Amino acid sequence: MQGANHEKYMQRCLQLARMAVGEVAPNPMVGAVLVYQSNIIGEGYHQHYGGPHAEVHCINDALKSHAEKIAHSTLYVSLEPCAHFGKTPPCANLIIKHQIPDVVIGCRDSFDQVDGRGIERLRKAGVKVTVGVLEKESLELNKAFFTFHQQKRPYVVLKWAQTEDRFMAGTGSERLLISNEYSKRLVHQWRSASSAILIGAQTAINDDPLLDNRHWFGKAPQKVIFDPLLKVPSMLKLFQTGDVVIVLNTEKDAVSKNVIYVKMDKADMVPDAMRQLHQLNIQSIFVEGGQKVLQAFMEADLWDEAFVITNKDQILGTGLTAPVLKNQRKLHRQMLFNDEIIHFKNQNNSFIDAGSSLF
Repeated sequence: MQGANHEKYMQRCLQLARMAVGEVAPNPMVGAVLVYQSNIIGEGYHQHYGGPHAEVHCINDALKSHAEKIAHSTLYVSLEPCAHFGKTPPCANLIIKHQIPDVVIGCRDSFDQVDGRGIERLRKAGVKVTVGVLEKESLELNKAFFTFHQQKRPYVVLKWAQTEDRFMAGTGSERLLISNEYSKRLVHQWRSASSAILIGAQTAINDDPLLDNRHWFGKAPQKVIFDPLLKVPSMLKLFQTGDVVIVLNTEKDAVSKNVIYVKMDKADMVPDAMRQLHQLNIQSIFVEGGQKVLQAFMEADLWDEAFVITNKDQILGTGLTAPVLKNQRKLHRQMLFNDEIIHFKNQNNSFIDAGSSLF
């Protein structure tokens, strides 16, 4: 079974893996299918962090009705099977135990405890291993995971809304509503796909947001405030929900009730904040901060993707100008009624191609 058939079954693995968007971080999204004589006899995906891996679900699925065929089948899996004991036993051992003779893998796992060890263990046991089927797509699926482990920082997605004449706020204190209800729902979908959402101190004070994903499904992102001088008052809504809030600041490291204060280096705030969030095991950040916070991420060149929502019917004339991207490449444009949404990538990110999306 070669070529196009390999790709067909790997596409199914990727499709299954995407069902866990927002549910498995900091683990990767992984899908697996077991094929016997051109028929899928089992399939599965990694469903939630700490739970059984894709290979386990797939093999258990096959055991229900096709146990006798497993040892004569080909296992397709979008990411290299693990070979270490973590929250679950090694999947490479499970494959060997069930005497699966052929394994086709989308891409290697760059996580230090895997990184070729799963492939090596399978081959030493006599399993035929093929690596690199739909490799580009497999890498892109877990671009946040690979960025997190290779660059030792969260994957960063920027987002802002602006008027047709590129203002994101007025001159007064009144909140300017720019994006329409359909775009707002899409933004909550993007939030659901992220490990954390970050805003600046002034946005927190001006808008008093909940920072949740109530207009979509799935787990709500971790709340993070970029508040160097600790200006944000504790009576804001996001401190009253019972959720843990991380406050990035330059004054103190402390834990108080549901608030974790993380002290940043004053001379290197954004890079140091990303290093510390990496240590807190936050794999991806959705940045919805104001102009200053967004521009700070751009100046540090610490961003991977950006979504810019422009209300084509709204002209302000004066106000707070929107930030300006650097090193960007346009990936995609769409219209949601009067809102134009443009998706950009940072040209320095190797995991994203022209067909990419956040999901």
